[in-house]
Parts: sequence; C-alpha cells; structure tokens
Amino acid sequence: MVLRLPYLAVSRVFALMRLLPMTDIDKDIEILTLRHQLAVLQRQIDRPRFTAADRVFLVALLHRLPRARLGQFRLIVSPDTILRWHRDLMRRRHGVQAVHPDQ
Repeated sequence: MVLRLPYLAVSRVFALMRLLPMTDIDKDIEILTLRHQLAVLQRQIDRPRFTAADRVFLVALLHRLPRARLGQFRLIVSPDTILRWHRDLMRRRHGVQAVHPDQ
C-alpha cells in the first residue's frame, strides 16, 4: 500500500505527458474507446474490487465535483460511493467524526 499510491501518481503523470502532443480528436476517440470498454466490463463484472490506493486516487480526482456532475460520468461505482470514500478518508486522516450529508 505504501508504494502503490506513489506508483499510481507517477504513472498518471506519465499518462498525462503522453496526452500533451495528442490532438483533441485523438483524445475524444480515446475517451470514447475507453468508455465503451468500461461499458463492456461493467456488463461482465458483478462487483469490482478497489484497493485503498485506488480509492484515494479516485477521491482525489473526483471529490470536488458536484454530485450532479458525478452522475454524468460513467463510473464503475456510484457517486455516493465516491463521496463516502472521501468522508472515510477525511475521518481517518483528521480524526473527524462522520457527518451524514443529509444532517
């Protein structure tokens, strides 16, 4: 776990560097291809398993987006799950008690 998060961060930086010379059309084609592959995988897998590092990475990317915007994304997990992971991460990191969003 200790090396997994830095590994994910470094690999994402290299992935980002690969995108710099690509045109917008190339990026759009890649996004559509990845979305289609994700749809195929979602039909085949009942319940995906995320490591703690995967959860932290997704939370870091998505936690600032409004819930309505998250609902527009094609995610393997629900937007509520992403928000719960963020609350859990903050609780563990800062020792803050969980506060339910409806309260």
